[in-house]
Amino acid sequence: MSAARAIAAAASVVIGTRGSPLALAQAGLVRDLLAAAHPGLGVEIRAIRTAGDRFAGRPLATIGGKGLFTREIDAALADGAIDLAVHSVKDLPTDLPHGLDLACVPAREDPRDVLIARDPAVEAIADLPRGAWVGTVSLRRAAQALSRRPDLRIVALRGNVETRLAKIAGGEADATFLALAGLRRLGRADAARVVLAPEEMLPAPGQGALGIECRADDARARALLAPLDDGPSHAAVTAERALLAALEGSCRTPIAALAAVAGGRLSLRAMIAMPDGSARLDDARDGPAAAAESVGRAAGAALRARAGPEFFAALGQA
Repeated sequence: MSAARAIAAAASVVIGTRGSPLALAQAGLVRDLLAAAHPGLGVEIRAIRTAGDRFAGRPLATIGGKGLFTREIDAALADGAIDLAVHSVKDLPTDLPHGLDLACVPAREDPRDVLIARDPAVEAIADLPRGAWVGTVSLRRAAQALSRRPDLRIVALRGNVETRLAKIAGGEADATFLALAGLRRLGRADAARVVLAPEEMLPAPGQGALGIECRADDARARALLAPLDDGPSHAAVTAERALLAALEGSCRTPIAALAAVAGGRLSLRAMIAMPDGSARLDDARDGPAAAAESVGRAAGAALRARAGPEFFAALGQA
């Protein structure tokens, strides 16, 4: 079926997503993009509860790691219960289920992290008081904070954005980190007072990007998604996910990466660290944007070789 005929045949589509406020806001953004690109198209958003939502009080690494926020949604997509799945790219495992494809990455939001501190005088990680309690379950964020400030005390702090903001205001921890993209999508950019440069806190691979999956053989869905795809964002995400794949990254491994595309060239910065921040390895390289996957895999292979088997053995990763 041609793209034009596929679009003409698409009276409506069903988007599957998590039911959290942020996930629903992200699905709403995709709905609006589809409506703008295809006037008259009906779009339904269907919330699907995932394992990550059911075990919201436990660290992700202890309950299955990658795929916790995608598995049930992808099952619904494979079964035909939904037509599209909207995910935060940083939640996606590098190996997608057979028959599904990451067909579209819309223009990426700002990928940087934000420092949320109870004391308004804090303007950077360096300003946190000695021995401050920093609430996060992100090994990446904890490792980078500890590499700069080994005196900090890391405590578990989970929940949606509003919950975590309330916990800091209530004194459960002195500070936490949130993604700027999430704050903006929830209309809470006002909370993003201290935005951290990538040099201070390198983001998670895929942070700030939305990934829209469809069935690999669904020509109608592919035709609908084609106008929404942003080439530079898709290339950047491809490099970051290729890095993860080369490192066989899991929720037990602090990994950070950020790629950017300009003038047909892709630049990539990446990092792996020990969870306590005691060791950190960085890599930076560039290449043609068209070779994004190769650039990412090369960076991952270089970091893995430099770290050696002892590094990953210490992380419990063969």
